[in-house]
Amino acid sequence: MQPLTFEPLLVSTIWGGDKIIPFKQLHTHQKQVGESWEISGVEGSETVVAEGPYKGRHLNELVKELKGQLVGHDNYRRFGDEFPLLIKFIDAQRDLSIQVHPSDEIARRQGKHRGKTEMWYIMKSDPKAHLHAGLKKAITPEQYKQMVADDTIVDAIADYEVHEGDCFFLPAGRIHSIGAGCFLAEIQQTSDVTYRIYDFKRKDANGHYRELHTDLAAECIDYRVQPDYRTEYVPMKNEGVSLVHCDYFHTAVYDLNEPMLLDYSELDSFVILVVLEGEGKAVDNEGNETTLRAGSTLLVPASTQTLQITGTVKFLETYV
Repeated sequence: MQPLTFEPLLVSTIWGGDKIIPFKQLHTHQKQVGESWEISGVEGSETVVAEGPYKGRHLNELVKELKGQLVGHDNYRRFGDEFPLLIKFIDAQRDLSIQVHPSDEIARRQGKHRGKTEMWYIMKSDPKAHLHAGLKKAITPEQYKQMVADDTIVDAIADYEVHEGDCFFLPAGRIHSIGAGCFLAEIQQTSDVTYRIYDFKRKDANGHYRELHTDLAAECIDYRVQPDYRTEYVPMKNEGVSLVHCDYFHTAVYDLNEPMLLDYSELDSFVILVVLEGEGKAVDNEGNETTLRAGSTLLVPASTQTLQITGTVKFLETYV
């Protein structure tokens, strides 16, 4: 079974920018593309295989058919017919709302299917691009609600000017928002549960404020304060550098200008490669060859034993 590529789902938003289309070398006149859903098993927004023998097939349809051969046997027992990760590129020309996601336990208690843990890897963003992540001072749930009501909640949230290569891990419960100028790759649990905390008093096209989920969010927020929410790591050439290791995904970054063999023979999981820069080729142990170029995303089946990477290419590697 050969690695799979998918047709991206492009989402135009009021805050979307103009970076995704040229980055992915797409031929479309779609404007204000805020998100490109690269690999998605979200019901109603599933990505479709772009080429090869499974061309035109939806991702979850393949999971149901191929089971452990595609996702890994333990993963199939854990997640069933739903693909467990959602991969996106995000381009924000304006600030997004401040949000939080519940844990799996809280989500089920609130009547949802599952919670959401995610991560961001910052790509070439605008000068002064920024984002919010985590509380910078201790507050109680009652103080949180009051600060939302009196428009001071932003004062309690850490703000970061970001640069290419920065990484932020966002476990369920961590307050966050993508700021103007950010261009990033996002890896997350397959979940659409988002609670809006604050939207900067902006109104929609009809002059209405968007709904806030103050009480639901209050139950989810991790009120602990950390000194720094940015992931610390040392970039290296020609070896994998671990970024995030959690219950829902493991992610590393590779910056290669020499050939490298990736050995997945002992791994009972699919692997996703998200290409950030450059161009190269991936050849699996069966001889299947796939081009890697900036903006492409590759789903490597769990049945794949090895992947030989050549070229000058930088990518994220993630698996469950």
